[in-house]
Amino acid sequence: MKIIISGGSGFIGSALVNQLIAGKHTVVLFTRNPGEIALTRQHLTVIQWDGKTIGAWAQHLDGADAVVNLAGESLANKQWTREQKARLLDSRIDSTRVIVEGIAQASQKPAVLINASAVGYYGHVESGDVTEDSPNGHDFLASLTMEWEKEASRASRHGVRVVTPRFGVVLDRNGGALPRLVLPFKLFAGGWLGSGKQWFPWIHREDLVRAIIFAMTNNTVTDALNLAAPDAVTNKQFCKVLGTVLHRPCWALVPAIVLRIALGEMADMLLTGQKVIPTRLLKMGFRFRYPTLRESLQKIFSDR
Repeated sequence: MKIIISGGSGFIGSALVNQLIAGKHTVVLFTRNPGEIALTRQHLTVIQWDGKTIGAWAQHLDGADAVVNLAGESLANKQWTREQKARLLDSRIDSTRVIVEGIAQASQKPAVLINASAVGYYGHVESGDVTEDSPNGHDFLASLTMEWEKEASRASRHGVRVVTPRFGVVLDRNGGALPRLVLPFKLFAGGWLGSGKQWFPWIHREDLVRAIIFAMTNNTVTDALNLAAPDAVTNKQFCKVLGTVLHRPCWALVPAIVLRIALGEMADMLLTGQKVIPTRLLKMGFRFRYPTLRESLQKIFSDR
């Protein structure tokens, strides 16, 4: 297959690109900084784009089998000032809108657009299972993901299947949130955040990549898709399992007020959560390679 990936040089995108190339698929990577990516790899073409305007890059959409849009500024880079919130939203809406515009112009349109989203769509849910049919929340992250998904859905007007995978916390040793969570444990100061009762939806990066490819190749998959492991845990449970795997104590809890002083509104990402269930993936027969937190972390920290 010929697969277009935007935002493919990051933590998730790089793993997806590697897996697709290993499968002998042709990958066209849209990036703002092509000079930072090695061009010597077979089956990989790197194209510059700005994520805002139609350009020569759009011609590569014509005849593509799938488009995966992962573009968007990291939520954890800076405090959520009014200006930063605008950047977080615009980086997602602009890139999605211009991809949909490019798809509309293509003579032979891609079969599917897989446009990233997040479990933040649901807002904070204290109790009860959260499935793809659960209602949206009303905080900043919920509003951001709602607008993001709405923009992606416009591609369906052009006969393109649209999937919006809602990512939980993606776990891997070499990127994402896990290295930051591990550091206090290495210093023998590991612990849960706030009350620790908030749900902590997570997924091993390998399973997330496999789920994206599953959605890409299974034409019955459409609309929202929860990408979180079936082993639902609270933040306190997560920290205890992490401590056990690392052979470190879990005791030095971080009070909510400390997080709010340090991070401002961004602290909501850490102090709230949802018991996300991957209902649709399970019903469609997707099998997680790392369904439990313990085996996922053991695999991550046994890899060298």
